[in-house]
Amino acid sequence: MQDLPSNIAEISDPELLAQWLAKYNEAYRAGELLVSDAHYDLLVERLRELAPDHPFLPVVEAESFAGKREVRHPAPMLSTEKAYDKLALERFVDRVYKEAAQIGVDEVEFQVTPKLDGLAARDDGQILATRGNGYAGYDITNAFEKGVRHMGLIGLGLGLGEIVVVQSYFTEHLANRFEHPRNMVVGIISSDVLNPFAKKALKKGQVHFVPYAILDKWNGTGKELVEDIEKITQDLTRATDYPMDGMVASVMNQDVRDHMGATSHHYRWQIAIKSKGETGVTTVNAITWQVGRTGNVTPVLEVEPLKLSGATIRRVTAHNAGRIRDKGAGVGALIEVIRSGEVIPKLESVVTPSDKVELPENCPVCDIPLEWNNDFLKCNNLACKARVEQRIRHWFRILGNADWFGIKTVERLVAGGFDSLEKIYAMDEDAFLALEFGPIQSKNLAEAINLSKTKPVEDWRFLAAFGISDLGEGDSRKILTYFPLEELLIKTQAEIAAEHGFGEKTSESIELGLKAQGLTIRHMLDLGFNLQKTPLASEIDTSSPIAGKGVVFTGSMEQGSRKDMEDQARALGAKVQSAVSGHTDFLVCGAKVGAKKAQKARELGVKVLTEDEYQKMLAGPVSNSASESQSEPKQLSLF
Repeated sequence: MQDLPSNIAEISDPELLAQWLAKYNEAYRAGELLVSDAHYDLLVERLRELAPDHPFLPVVEAESFAGKREVRHPAPMLSTEKAYDKLALERFVDRVYKEAAQIGVDEVEFQVTPKLDGLAARDDGQILATRGNGYAGYDITNAFEKGVRHMGLIGLGLGLGEIVVVQSYFTEHLANRFEHPRNMVVGIISSDVLNPFAKKALKKGQVHFVPYAILDKWNGTGKELVEDIEKITQDLTRATDYPMDGMVASVMNQDVRDHMGATSHHYRWQIAIKSKGETGVTTVNAITWQVGRTGNVTPVLEVEPLKLSGATIRRVTAHNAGRIRDKGAGVGALIEVIRSGEVIPKLESVVTPSDKVELPENCPVCDIPLEWNNDFLKCNNLACKARVEQRIRHWFRILGNADWFGIKTVERLVAGGFDSLEKIYAMDEDAFLALEFGPIQSKNLAEAINLSKTKPVEDWRFLAAFGISDLGEGDSRKILTYFPLEELLIKTQAEIAAEHGFGEKTSESIELGLKAQGLTIRHMLDLGFNLQKTPLASEIDTSSPIAGKGVVFTGSMEQGSRKDMEDQARALGAKVQSAVSGHTDFLVCGAKVGAKKAQKARELGVKVLTEDEYQKMLAGPVSNSASESQSEPKQLSLF
């Protein structure tokens, strides 16, 4: 692989850069630091400058642990959107309140917790699993046998957290032995033979799994969050003796979370709060236009070299064509550039507009005329080479059950004439060999195609993988609660708009996208994918005692897995939640539940039910005696 220029600003090949980023990330996830975190972030943002829609950017960067059992997450463990200044945080809060108002929620509760810099993991009470690629991770429960200390009670299933080393201990005893605290942690999890210094840290109880639920936190309104973020950050930083990377602000209302949903990269109801970077003024020398998966043609400004935070900036992200047009950010414009969080060079404002702004009329890749879509110029040619490549890559990434189809593989397939999912899914091992893939790679690719059809996959993920505008993962899940997938293909804009949460423009976009890809979707359905159906809203039993109620399940259940009980509750119309809050109606407790969670529920006026009491409630009205016993569930036990 060709070397990268030492000066980041001189890197001009996005594919070469993506290859190096993948290499650095793989080493980092395996516990080896080839470049510093700051330098890696700079490289990521350089890729964002060169190719804002590059498929590497929205991917949840995965770690891999050889020999570990793969575990699929019940809900994706995604990355976090970032805010580098108070204005961005304010926009996030405003967006939350706007979304909340759409479902009739006036009071929104926000929570801020430290953003720990460790190895992300999920504890379901029985298994500790890594984040992996966000959708499936690896079973690392044996970390506790190695000496990792669980900072909550084992068996409670406290959910998401981080494996970290105590910062004060690392600084005093290990900083000269390891380049970064996280790398020491990864080494502990991935290695059978432990470093003697890591072994000593384990023996002294200095390596912890810290559930986010037990971290010091701040709760309040959106207004308080924006006004007091500096003090909140200072207070939580002082209270946290773990490696940190900023703060995370989350919406606590489960109904608002469900409504806001997620992109393929991050949850829309959560944001990481970082510090703002340096700004400077420079001149636009030229504009490069790049084509993304959905056809959006986005501008990258070539600017007079500018020093910001120790780096030379030559290319700046400019958001969309509308901003170039409206702000006059053409060649010759004097612009203010911000390098947020020390890593993201982007257009902040236009100081002196250009005398003349030239926008492309034709696609820079396929040369067909461009059309305006809000503030974006768009190439509507589905056969555009850039769109085809990224659309196929998007399919395999979102579907999440077929490996080996990286961008280089996809480019070779498209160049060889296999420029559609229909053609790729008709390929066998010989077809891959004919394109000069190696024997082992050809076998792996053919097997991956077959496995992707047989491995269970949610129907909303299948739909989202087609990359239809306004049908990301969250909206795909939502729309399939109204229409079965087969029926959705023939629904009109008016029928889609009639359902809550889909406006007139969004519904029109969805109808057009479904029509454009209708034949491909039907073809893929005919291949017999093993789709797990989303329950329809009309099938939900609204007469059940938990319809519309917030329900939290905790502890080890005897009458089925917790996931089965959550699925059943959703089918009965419940709003299944992951943590007790003021919006919870029932806390259903299995065995080995700590008193702290039950006590919090009682303080909030939440009904606490044993598993038996819950099942009896579903079967009929809760008796007075059962109601009285809710405050002290029989099956609760500490250990």
